[in-house]
Amino acid sequence: MTTYEIKVKTGDRFGAGTDANVEIVLLDGSGKQTKPANLDNWFRNDFERNQLDVFKIKDDTDIPEVTEIKLKRDQAGLFSDWFVDKIEVLNQKSGVTSVFPILRWIRPDVDLYFGKYDTFLPQYDPRPEQRNAELQEKQKLYEYEEKFSGLPVQVKTVPEDENFSTDAKLDIAKRKYCLLAGKAVELIFGSGSWKTLENLKGVYSKIFGYPKGMNDWKSDESFGWQRINSVNPNLICLCTEIPDKLGVTDEELKPFLEGMTISEAISKKRLFIIDLEILEGITCVEGHVCPVPIALFFENSKGQLMPVAIQLFQQKAPDNPVFLPSDPPNTWLIAKMWYNVADSNYHQAITHLGYTHLLMEGICVAANRCLSPSHPMFKLLAPHFLYIIAINDRALNFLVSPGGWIDKTMAVGSTGVLELAKEGARTWRMGLEGSYPEFLKSRGLYCKDGSILPTFYQRDDTLALYEAIFGYVSKYVNLYYDTSDKILKDVEIQTFGQELTKSKSKGGCGFEGVPFENGKFSSVDQLTAVFTSVIFSSSVVHAAANFPQYDAYGFPPSYPTKIKGVPPKNKNSLNEENLVQLLIDKSTTLDTMVITRILSERSTNALGDFEVNYTYDPAAVQIVEEFRKELKDISLKIHQRNEKLERKYEYLLPEEIPNSISI
Repeated sequence: MTTYEIKVKTGDRFGAGTDANVEIVLLDGSGKQTKPANLDNWFRNDFERNQLDVFKIKDDTDIPEVTEIKLKRDQAGLFSDWFVDKIEVLNQKSGVTSVFPILRWIRPDVDLYFGKYDTFLPQYDPRPEQRNAELQEKQKLYEYEEKFSGLPVQVKTVPEDENFSTDAKLDIAKRKYCLLAGKAVELIFGSGSWKTLENLKGVYSKIFGYPKGMNDWKSDESFGWQRINSVNPNLICLCTEIPDKLGVTDEELKPFLEGMTISEAISKKRLFIIDLEILEGITCVEGHVCPVPIALFFENSKGQLMPVAIQLFQQKAPDNPVFLPSDPPNTWLIAKMWYNVADSNYHQAITHLGYTHLLMEGICVAANRCLSPSHPMFKLLAPHFLYIIAINDRALNFLVSPGGWIDKTMAVGSTGVLELAKEGARTWRMGLEGSYPEFLKSRGLYCKDGSILPTFYQRDDTLALYEAIFGYVSKYVNLYYDTSDKILKDVEIQTFGQELTKSKSKGGCGFEGVPFENGKFSSVDQLTAVFTSVIFSSSVVHAAANFPQYDAYGFPPSYPTKIKGVPPKNKNSLNEENLVQLLIDKSTTLDTMVITRILSERSTNALGDFEVNYTYDPAAVQIVEEFRKELKDISLKIHQRNEKLERKYEYLLPEEIPNSISI
């Protein structure tokens, strides 16, 4: 008799444990198989949630290396549903262990077969009927719905599997409770409006700590830093000409261009522009204004980005002056604050919500609908979809809903945020905004030698991470598609491409810029581009937009999301009292601090360190290990650079980037 040791890991999901009777058969692929054996330890409650159970069975058939298992459960007991993470089988005679990643709910009263490593392209799966039946069930769970007209598609109903685990729910609740301390912090704040800036600054040491945005927030160096190294570095572009609608002259700008003319600064690639025209006509909260600014920036001899002109609305007019650094200090400072209102509202609606949360949910739904859990590309993508559907469901119901946090703290409110998100989604292209090198090139900022904006550290770190992800994905894709014929005959990957590109009106995601040509994927380059874009957007892009939020918005004067009154229409001298009168009230300040502090905290594992392990194929495991090593090398380089800097950029250290959009 041969003894087999069988380890069964039940999943950590709601209702994952089972009271059912479980039966297993071991196979070797050549016809040899053991007799059905019940998995049951006497006087032990087997198969509880997140539990590892070990069984020993004996059989007169010796299978030195088990290559397939057959699993079956009945519907006995009060709770018969069962989600299994993995099963390991050890032949004690041969000493060979075989791993079977399951990562599925086990359907009742059906013989289910799982191969070693469970990684097959559909055309090579020995059990196609089982695979197709499973996909049909998933398509019922993951249906598309355009919940808000014009926004990316989302899942119609949140599947139970997509909800936060109990641990994650408790962690979020605990952090929120600790920050709010049962609303006791409101006693520290009091109510009403701020009287002085010192009054506002005094609350930070008592509650959340000082945001980095408080340091030197009035300076032009800090304002320029915000454009390239804070929450929204996706707007800055190399300036190639001054638009007619911007009312600046050589004479006005020369004092701020280190003696250069505008044309000289342009020719030397040292003049930059941001035009927030997309904000024109966006709905605002009643009684509040969101500017639609154009601003110019100059790279000085120290490599710092400095603001040199701000026009708060699009067209030249007597009551729409161009503000300059030579204007009265508080007048110039208040112009920068109004500019930041526009920038912050764009950031939250498009850079953050639109380009990461909403777009990636549609791709998550498509992957679950089209790719079997046994598909190697599903295993590549799955760690980067963790909790995205759950967090989006909460965000839209809590933050973006009428009367929610967005309405209270942002100038455009929930209505304007959704309008902006629609505009952003309408123009997003996977081959442009979804491909970081191309996105940089389109803005004139692609540069690896520091010759353009040498202090644009966010760009440098992002580019290094993009290239690491691209290399990782390229190796992984090439492992399973060593010929283009394998891509062409992969019906699941072709269906995935069809659903990504099919219009929303016809039941697809409606994405533009997907390299899905003539209705098919045909090359590893195309697949590498798509999967790199998804993993990059779900990890690096989201981290860059999300985790600096408390440092940016925690001190409202530094980067206001909403202020009182109306933008200045002339350059009259203003004082600090005028500035303080613009600030949001104490209650809204508290709300901004609490939410941005929660959003800025990591709640899941770092990039490459997956909460759930989907990859067991040894060749693929080696590729993952190489990726992790490259991430460590990137981290070391960032640390070495930061040691030399007075103002450090630390938000894209690989160990600080979660795998997925989970908060």
